[in-house]
Amino acid sequence: MRTSAARSLFSQYPKTTALVTVAGVGLFGLKKWMAGGVCHSKARLDGKTVLITGANTGIGKETAVDMARRGARVILACRDMERANKAAEEVKKRSGNDSVIVRKLDLASLQSIRQLAKDVLASEERLDVLINNAGIMSCPKWKTEDGFEMQFGVNHLGHFLLTNCLLDLLKKSAPSRIVNVSSLAHERGQIHFDDINQDKDYRPWRSYAQSKLANVLFTRELANRLQGTGVTAYSLHPGVIRTELGRHFWPTVPLWKRVLYVPFVFFIKNPTEGAQTTIYCAVEESLQNESGLYYSDCAPKTAAPQGLDDEAAKKLWELSASVVGLT
Repeated sequence: MRTSAARSLFSQYPKTTALVTVAGVGLFGLKKWMAGGVCHSKARLDGKTVLITGANTGIGKETAVDMARRGARVILACRDMERANKAAEEVKKRSGNDSVIVRKLDLASLQSIRQLAKDVLASEERLDVLINNAGIMSCPKWKTEDGFEMQFGVNHLGHFLLTNCLLDLLKKSAPSRIVNVSSLAHERGQIHFDDINQDKDYRPWRSYAQSKLANVLFTRELANRLQGTGVTAYSLHPGVIRTELGRHFWPTVPLWKRVLYVPFVFFIKNPTEGAQTTIYCAVEESLQNESGLYYSDCAPKTAAPQGLDDEAAKKLWELSASVVGLT
C-alpha cells in the first residue's frame, strides 16, 4: 500500500517529489559531513587507567564511555559530585565496565587540584591517559578561588597544574598520553602577558580565545619538555557541539539571532560526534611517536601562527608555573 501510494504521488508530482528527495538526501549528506571525522581505532585499554576532567556531561562523558568500552579503568574528575556519580552509573551501564570511579576536582581551586593529584598518586598505580577536557566559555568577569580570571584559570592554569602534579605517574606508566581539548577559537587568541587576567579590558570571547590558545601553546612546550620520556601530548579542536559549554553565552544572544540559529542546530555535532577527535588522540596507534601537534576531525591540522610560537609557549609555561606555585 505504501509503495503504491508513493508511486502515485510521484506520478502526480514528479518534479516536486524529486526535488524533495534530492533536498532530503542533500541535507543528510551535509549533516554527515558536518559530523566530521570518526576514530576508527580498535585499540584496547585493558589494564590501563584514564583520567578525564569534566566527564559528567558533553564530550567528556562520551569520551568516558568510549574509554570504558575499551576496557580502561576510568576516573571521572568533576566539580559536581552528584552529577558525576549519576554520570558514572550511566558510563558503567552503557559500556558494560564497572571500573569507573569518581573523584572531586574543582579546576577553579589550586587546593582542590593538588588534593585530587594527591589522591590519585596515593590510590592509582598507573595513569596512561590524562584528558584535560573540562572548560568554561564566555562567562562574566568571574575570578577563581585564587584570584585568576575564570576562563584562563580553569581552561589553562587548572589543567597546567593538574598535569604537572601527575607527570611522574604518567612517566612511570609510559608510553602514556596527555590530551588537551582546545578550540578553533585559539585562532583569534592572544596571550596578554602584561594583563593575563584582563583586568584592564575584559571581554568574554577574547578571554576564551586566550585560554584556548594557551592550551595549544601548553601542549607544544609540554611536548618539548617530555622528549624521551615516552609521554606524548596533543591538543585538538572538537568542533561546534551541542553541549552545556554555551550556557553562559547563549542567554546573551539577542532573541532574533536565536530564532535564526535554530534551523542550524540540526547540523551541529552531537556529543558523540564531538568526542571523536579526543578519542582519536587518546588511542590512535599511529600517533604513538607524534607529540605537540594540533588535531581536528581526527586528523592533524596546522594551528594558527600564534599557536606555533615556541618562545611564547616557553614564556607562558614560566608565567604559569610562577603563578600556580610550581618550582
